[in-house]
Formats: sequence, C-alpha cells, structure tokens
Amino acid sequence: MSKSISEKTRDTAALYFDGVTDEKPYDLWRAFDKDLAKDLSLFITGQMYAREKIPHKIRQLITVAALTALSRPDELRLHIHAALNVGCKPQEIAEVIFQTAVYAGVPATNVALKVLKGVLEEKGLWPLDESMP
Repeated sequence: MSKSISEKTRDTAALYFDGVTDEKPYDLWRAFDKDLAKDLSLFITGQMYAREKIPHKIRQLITVAALTALSRPDELRLHIHAALNVGCKPQEIAEVIFQTAVYAGVPATNVALKVLKGVLEEKGLWPLDESMP
C-alpha cells in the first residue's frame, strides 16, 4: 500500500529537517495562512522532495547548488542541514559549492561556504577532518 501525501510530507520533513532549530519555512507560512502553508508543504515536501526518481542525497546536493547560485543563504542553511541529514558528507557539499563558482561567481561561493561552515560549527563538525575524502 502506498503512503498518503500527508504521510510522505511528514516523513520527508522529518528526514530533512530533524535537528534544525531555525524557523522553518512551513512555520513562517503557517503564521500568515494555515491553509496555504498546508498546500505548499504538501506540494513541496510531500510531492517534490518525496519523489523517488533520484536519491535524497542527489536531490539535496542539487538544491545546495541552486541556492548557492541564487545566493539564498537562509534557505541554503536549511538545506545544508537537510543534506547532512540524508548522508551527504561536508566535503561533498563543499565541492558542490565550489563547482558553482564557475557559474555563479566567487562571491556567491564565499557566502555559501560561510553558511556551510556555520552549520558545521553548530553540529560540532568543524574543523573538517582532513583525512576524510
């Protein structure tokens, strides 16, 4: 039996955002419009992020790249947490951020690396273990 959209939304949100202490977009949306917040959450988290066409790790690395290129540090912070939660290594996230320098520029990369460093410090993962690939 397949999961309902509500179950997919709940499960995916728990997978991605466990341990995030910042205000999540859903909470912000809900403060203004509960019904719209539910609709957005069901679509974004329950349908887009819950899709199984690509693994969660790849989906989050793509999201990190897009948010880096768009220079969206608040959303990037949230999705760096999500990337770590689904098993991405800090070095993989950093490499994706470095790759965006070619297309988005060094300033966008620097902002993203500062966000990554902040998340890693918060999680006790900074400084990086140089022996890890």
